[in-house]
Amino acid sequence: MGLTIAIQKSGRLHDDSIKLLKECGIDIANGVNKLKAEASNFPIEVYFLRDDDIPQYVEDAVADIGIVGENVVYEKNKKVEVVEKLGFGKCRLSIAVSRNEKYDEHSNYLEGKRIATTYPHIVQKYLDEKNINAEIHEISGSVEIAPGIGLAHAICDLVSSGSTLFMNGLKEVETILQSQAVLIKHKGLGAEKQQILDKLLFRFQAVKKAKNNKYILLNAPNENLAEIVSLLPGMKSPTVLPLAETGWSSVHSVLSENEFWDNIERLKAAGAQGILVVPIEKMII
Repeated sequence: MGLTIAIQKSGRLHDDSIKLLKECGIDIANGVNKLKAEASNFPIEVYFLRDDDIPQYVEDAVADIGIVGENVVYEKNKKVEVVEKLGFGKCRLSIAVSRNEKYDEHSNYLEGKRIATTYPHIVQKYLDEKNINAEIHEISGSVEIAPGIGLAHAICDLVSSGSTLFMNGLKEVETILQSQAVLIKHKGLGAEKQQILDKLLFRFQAVKKAKNNKYILLNAPNENLAEIVSLLPGMKSPTVLPLAETGWSSVHSVLSENEFWDNIERLKAAGAQGILVVPIEKMII
């Protein structure tokens, strides 16, 4: 018995979902316009669905698991379990108003206003939490034009760079939800399928850790070795190997990219030379 996973058949999460599965060593032959495909080397079958439908399919156990944006999970409000945040497809659900409007989050600006959105459930929950009485206009697309044509005073929509808002004369004023791709599962998943899911999660996590970390190699003068090692904590401690040239050692470590950039100037000041930063394909801890 294999696992079934639902992913977007098209859209912003499709390519990244397929890429993640391939990075996990799962070979999927996805022909043009195919609605499902079976992996040749892992007990999993992929369904290609509309993103809005994925939570329903998982709740109904038509698909055991699915990859979908958090915004869709919370908007559809289905009985599914979020088991892993996947680190791609990051965006935010935000309130936006005309650039000419004076907006103060403490002034109760939205009271009595009309808000256009494709996320009425999330927006209503936000309004209830803020004790704001506003009218929600649910529309299926082109939310950004609503203020310009007089349909609404504000919108609530997904934002990545903000360029679409800018081109439509809008400004982002408040974020109500941070979103990224997540893995969801059916709450009644059986033990056999859970074992397969655990193996899949192990692979997902190995790929995620690899993307967030880099393999660092550098040459260090022995007199400054202790200082340089202290700047490279790594997973446990760096590997130090003697070089052919007397008085020098090669230092190898794994650390997050942010830690590296924070310490690069101090490493150079301590005498580190020949610094190499190498991407990691998989990382098992």
